[in-house]
Amino acid sequence: MRRRVFAGMVILPLALSACASEPPPPTTFARLDYAYLPPITLKVASIQIRNDYQPGPDAAQVIEQAPETPARVLERMARERLVANGSPGSAVFVIRQASLRQVGDTLVGTMTVDLNVRTSNGQRVGYAEATISHSVTAPANETPDRMRAALYGLTKSMMNSMNVELQYQIQRTLPDWLAFAPNSGAGGAVAQPYSADQGIQAKPLPVPDAGAADTGAQPTSLPTGAAR
Repeated sequence: MRRRVFAGMVILPLALSACASEPPPPTTFARLDYAYLPPITLKVASIQIRNDYQPGPDAAQVIEQAPETPARVLERMARERLVANGSPGSAVFVIRQASLRQVGDTLVGTMTVDLNVRTSNGQRVGYAEATISHSVTAPANETPDRMRAALYGLTKSMMNSMNVELQYQIQRTLPDWLAFAPNSGAGGAVAQPYSADQGIQAKPLPVPDAGAADTGAQPTSLPTGAAR
């Protein structure tokens, strides 16, 4: 009897230790939201958001398991961050790729978006493009909850990078189409987007030439052959 009791006392802590080392995956996931980041205000009257991505069968099967699909989160980010200030002209935010795939024991995600700007007469004069690709190891125990958690983490990581990359590319290629942000501080400089929790960081948005806004001058067009 003593031996049986002693054996039970030893096995129980070992079993508890094994359970503690592998916590259960979450079954609910927070909505990925980027409204807390500074808006990117463009000198246009309207901004259209378009999803042109059509996943293949393999990607579609993986995307269906994701709690937050990349295309849906990209659309949400564009609605929350891209703002039109009412000036003549228009912009179109296009989702070119928003894929999640499994390649062997690796989950691979890729996002490509572009922002096309047109004058009031419909002439395309500028664009910015941003591409992000991340990968993570697929869960060894591919239960539905563990796979969903891995895909959620991959999508969140890609969106952190996309927020930085898109803002950088807009600042680099479309500086003349940037207007003051509604929450700009002294001198019109936009606060640096940064989240200690999510690690999002980018340079401040540049301040456009005030003279061009006063005279109604159109932003400079891209060099010939640059627009697509």
